[in-house]
Amino acid sequence: MSSFALQDIVGGVDTHKDAHVAAVITSTGRLLGTESFPTTGAGYAALLGWMQAFGTVLRIGVEGTSSYGAGLTRSLRRGGVTVVEVNRPNRQLRRQRGKSDAVDAEAAARAALAQASERVPKSQDGAVEMLRLVRLQRRSAIDARTQAANQLHAVIASAPESLRARLRDRSIADVVDELRQQRTPRVPRVRSAASELRDLTRLILRGLAARWSQLNAEIHTLDTYLKRLIEQVAPALLTRPGIGPEVASTLLVAAGDNPDRLRNERSFAALCGVAPLDASSGRQQRHRLNRGGNRDANRALWVIAFVRWRMHPETKAYAARRMSEGRTKLEILRCLKRYIAREVFKLLRTACVNVPHATPA
Repeated sequence: MSSFALQDIVGGVDTHKDAHVAAVITSTGRLLGTESFPTTGAGYAALLGWMQAFGTVLRIGVEGTSSYGAGLTRSLRRGGVTVVEVNRPNRQLRRQRGKSDAVDAEAAARAALAQASERVPKSQDGAVEMLRLVRLQRRSAIDARTQAANQLHAVIASAPESLRARLRDRSIADVVDELRQQRTPRVPRVRSAASELRDLTRLILRGLAARWSQLNAEIHTLDTYLKRLIEQVAPALLTRPGIGPEVASTLLVAAGDNPDRLRNERSFAALCGVAPLDASSGRQQRHRLNRGGNRDANRALWVIAFVRWRMHPETKAYAARRMSEGRTKLEILRCLKRYIAREVFKLLRTACVNVPHATPA
């Protein structure tokens, strides 16, 4: 390796759960070697040391910088290395060369060398990463609460008439309150009597009600935590019409802890899938709808546009003017989302994302 010590090199990494496979190529594209390293702190250090033994590392292309490659990306950045996010190899290349971890690592290195992808990965080391984790738990709790509510309704629908008549056609909150206030029924013996079936049904309903209540309390706690974090990270977002904690957290997570990685508001619009794509050919000059990008962020912009259209005077006046020009409602919503993306981007770039850890009240 000493003969390569003074040359510039580019690295590529194919990331996995237990081991990362790295490849090194020269600045002219010659493959120097591939090696596997464990996904530990010592393994990350060994990977960087192995690459640096070949020469000066210009940049390293990493697949999955927000999942399996998150720890490696943070470690490489602390080592002063430029990391770029690369896509997986295209299918045509895989059909020609086959599929292996070493081949994918080499493809990542060549993508970094060609600068086919100049995407700077999210840093995932600040307050926005905390927001992402809170949102992850909140989404899971909401799904579980919905499942518990559906099961409650299903059990009530087939319950003995004495229970079904009292609990049917009532809100889930009312049903939970009544079930939790009742005395805990005894565990029934295995019989065919109707009274035993009624006692068992009450026992199941009470258990489901307790589960729903616990999940509901957990969601309220997470909502409080989410709002406090946003008030510290980007309080200006919450002052804009149509933007609440849920929408604000979605947009913050999409931008990441380092929103400066987005070069301009057009980059943010493309990230959110609201930048129209050129679809011109020959004499036909047209644009088409962008169905890519972060769909959660796209939905958040839609929520803002929809709320403003209903409640914001300036937006209502704009929509009326565009409708008088012959625009459809869908076209107006797309225009609104594009304008809102520009407004939000300015607020995100000025947000203070380096805040200390906060705890819910």
